[in-house]
Amino acid sequence: NQKPFGAPISPKGAITMAQVSSKIKGSEEVKMKVKGEVESVCEVKGCWMRIKQAGKDGMLVRFKDYGFFVPMDIEGKTAIMEGVAKMDTTSVADLRHYAEDEGLSKEEIAKITEPEIDVVFMADGVIIEE
Repeated sequence: NQKPFGAPISPKGAITMAQVSSKIKGSEEVKMKVKGEVESVCEVKGCWMRIKQAGKDGMLVRFKDYGFFVPMDIEGKTAIMEGVAKMDTTSVADLRHYAEDEGLSKEEIAKITEPEIDVVFMADGVIIEE
């Protein structure tokens, strides 16, 4: 059972999270479709999610023009998203804001002292597999 959000997309041809970074060269945006496990979601209104990556924090996925949100109870479910990925720096202030949205403790939030350089994904459409 699949629940679509945002622009209609097809699950066909999605790559795995392990393949994402090899597709990104430099700082340009790369259009792609990715499938992965939801690690965390914004608990305020579902306005972002993170997809599990081996050995580090999940890939941050935001939704184009804040045009749609995802349910807040999708942790551990499989998501397929289509959009653009690029290497980006997330500031300490933004990382702390996301940690707050995620419901982390003040102590955990205080430990965030370094910006994060990683793949950031802007999704046009998302499918959550139920």
